[in-house]
Order: sequence, then structure tokens, then C-alpha cells
Amino acid sequence: MPPGISVAGLLEDLARHNVGAMVVCDEAGAVVGIVSERDVVRRLDERGAELLHAPVSDIMTTSVVTCEPGEGVDRPAATMTERRIRHMPVVTDGRLVGIVSIGDVVRSRIEQLESDREQLESYIAQG
Repeated sequence: MPPGISVAGLLEDLARHNVGAMVVCDEAGAVVGIVSERDVVRRLDERGAELLHAPVSDIMTTSVVTCEPGEGVDRPAATMTERRIRHMPVVTDGRLVGIVSIGDVVRSRIEQLESDREQLESYIAQG
């Protein structure tokens, strides 16, 4: 999403894609910010309906915490928990390649726990 899109445009994109946050990239595809539903709600309280006409760059978070593909789930999970963030862009060579949500992290953890349980049950059954 470009930084110049209006907050109203952001809301349309969030609804269309059924997501809670969008990554903001410059013309070269570099991550320059992230903006969430929560950002909109907080700024609406401060600025009122005029906010809908403002560019996303006015409300986005510019200190974006990212991870890289193949990094595994442990560091992103720890960072998301420590910093209380729900979305983390995945970046390669400074360019956005994906996004990890806290739901993705939880799902990965559950799958790992289920796999561990199955292995333990199999081991116990052999004994």
C-alpha cells in the first residue's frame, strides 16, 4: 500500500482483504510503515471524521519490526510477544515478501505441540 492512500482507502482495503493491518511501501517496494485498524480507531478519536481524508502516512507506524523468510517462528514469536505487536512484515533485501500475524504464530505453535504429542504417544505405545 502506498503512503499517500487515504485512510478511507485503507479501510476499504482492510475490509476487502479481511485483514487487520497493511504494510506501507514506497515506490521501490521498501517497507516504510505499517498501519492497523487500531491506529485508525485511536486517531479517529483524536481527529474525528476528517481523518478519513488524510494520507495513511499521517497515522502509520514508521519504526517497523521485520523478520526474514526461513527465520523460523521462535524469534518472531518472542518479538511479537515482547513488543505487543500483532503483525510482522517479512522482508528480503529490503523488500516486502509477506507478513506474519500473531494468528500464524499461534497456529505454528499448536501444530508443533500436536506433533510432539503424537511422537510421545507413539514412543509410549512402543514401550
